[in-house]
Amino acid sequence: MKQILKVSGLGLILTLFLVVGNVKNTYAHCEIPCGIYADSVRVALMSEHITTIEKSMKMIVELSSEENVNFNQLVRWVNNKEEHAKKIQDIATQYFMFQRVKVTDDAEKMKKNQKLLAVLHQICVYAMKAKQTTDLKYIKKLNSAVHDFSHLYFGPGKHHHHH
Repeated sequence: MKQILKVSGLGLILTLFLVVGNVKNTYAHCEIPCGIYADSVRVALMSEHITTIEKSMKMIVELSSEENVNFNQLVRWVNNKEEHAKKIQDIATQYFMFQRVKVTDDAEKMKKNQKLLAVLHQICVYAMKAKQTTDLKYIKKLNSAVHDFSHLYFGPGKHHHHH
């Protein structure tokens, strides 16, 4: 009987791994207050994603202008751009908007939250525009918005990791 339970327990664990492994949408952060993620790292990640999007845009333009377009590589760079823009949107929404910008009745905190939410909205919109185009002006706008968010969120002179 104990042997059957061990096999059943192992079978359950393997089944869970298979089910979890087949989930297409996984997120870098859950919506429970685990407290193990660093805000400054999320800002640094957004900056890295912007750099990746910029490189993707440049590669898309370069590959598109070749006489014999390598459509496989072109599609891969477009997908890469999409993926990293989505990651920026996920950090801005799932991490900062939903978890870090707290609902409050405090008037001063509400004023700051409104500013934070406005900049996070800009980040999401510019990431969307980066998905839609290869216009490098959206890289500048994304970098500027992430910079503004970082300074507003952490305060002047505070330690943060943004390019």
